[in-house]
Amino acid sequence: MRSIFTRATACVAFLAFAGASLPAAANPAIVIDAASGETLFQQDATRPWYPASLTKLMTVFVALKAVREGRITLDTPLRVSARATTQAPSKMGFRAGTLVTLDNALKMLMVKSANDLAVTIAEGVSGSVEAFAGEMNASARALGMHESHFVNPNGLPDPRHISSARDMAILGRALYVYFPEQANLFDIGALRLGKRIIANHNGMLGRYPGADGMKTGFTCSAGFNLVVSASQNGKRLIAVVLGAPSAKSRTMLAASLLDRGFVSGGGQGAVTSLASTGGEPPDMHDSACRHRGKASAEFEAQVEDMSVPIPRTFFQAAQGPEGNSPYGAGPAGSPAASATMRPSEIATLPRPTFQPVPVFVGPVAGWTGPIAHAEGDTATPVSQAYSANGEDEAESPIKPAPDAQSMRAKRGGKAKAHAAKSRQPAAHEQKAQKAKARKAKAKVEKASKPAKAAKAKPVKAEKPVGRKAKAKSTKRQAKRDE
Repeated sequence: MRSIFTRATACVAFLAFAGASLPAAANPAIVIDAASGETLFQQDATRPWYPASLTKLMTVFVALKAVREGRITLDTPLRVSARATTQAPSKMGFRAGTLVTLDNALKMLMVKSANDLAVTIAEGVSGSVEAFAGEMNASARALGMHESHFVNPNGLPDPRHISSARDMAILGRALYVYFPEQANLFDIGALRLGKRIIANHNGMLGRYPGADGMKTGFTCSAGFNLVVSASQNGKRLIAVVLGAPSAKSRTMLAASLLDRGFVSGGGQGAVTSLASTGGEPPDMHDSACRHRGKASAEFEAQVEDMSVPIPRTFFQAAQGPEGNSPYGAGPAGSPAASATMRPSEIATLPRPTFQPVPVFVGPVAGWTGPIAHAEGDTATPVSQAYSANGEDEAESPIKPAPDAQSMRAKRGGKAKAHAAKSRQPAAHEQKAQKAKARKAKAKVEKASKPAKAAKAKPVKAEKPVGRKAKAKSTKRQAKRDE
């Protein structure tokens, strides 16, 4: 009886999903079965798009391919070049000459999304960024990625650097199929480098049931991109979302698409068979960086409308009592303990805590092999990885849009007032601080000056008192004494 109920529940959920579509202003998206390569759902999946840091999945693919071919090992030290240090954040901020093993570099690439280490890996594997880009494009062609063309290993903006949701799904699947022993590389929640803890940007890890990897990406021209994989009941799916207006929006849509994929029964053919649509990638500056708050609100509302909450009983049956699905457990009164859960609830769950994976700078102990580096680079390896402000400069300079919406719960009136006050223009704050400093300086100067001596009034010479005046004075004094 329970299995019949479960199948009926899944069918109802699938039929509801089947009648829904992505948001009206929908951006490319796709869900595939990782084992078979079958397309379970797609919309505009072959539309050209800027991949941003999703590019680093191909960087990993080419690097692991070189390891398998014996051209390099995971323990090989890579030397950071001057070119690598000039890359824009996000980055590790290591000095030129710093050594880091390929294994540690790949972990930092996936978690920190370090643009400088993407260049370091490219130069270590192929000798130059340009040669590595050639290997990236050769691998893309071999995998059937028809819309993709790569010019760098990190995805920093370049109008020639494009891909598609379909191509990213193919690449994600290829990483699991060709390098299953490296699957944990995409599922690292946090790293520990010395005393520094580096958290992963993937909002699905630790929140969505069974989410076990891949990569996020963002630039203003690309929007918020995501490749995510999740496994439930022995079935792994890969979903791709491109061009969402916020990190919360891409998490919501990815959760909704995976929900759809896990309850669907059929497909739309092999992912490699989807026809290319052509065209040029759009520029997402307006929705991703200029008017993010309004765009996110509209996008998220439409995602909620298209999403049908899956009954908790279905996930309980699918994963069993030991499953990690938030649909199947949780304290009384929590969203996880309710009968259903929507994508918006997953996107706003508390940030999970991960046991950080340790990484280090420098070669492995006892290394006597070669050091991989850019062709022509003769820099001497350095022992100090960071310059004076290296760690601060490594952080992303991108600030939230003025109308951006927080992923956290709504705050009270006092908190809102304080937040509004803190957003006053910096010029006003500087003016007030300067005025305050001038007053303090004047007060100190006044206190330090010696007190001025009071001006002495000239003393008038006393007039000689005559006999008559003296007599009159004596007479007046006598009257007063009476």
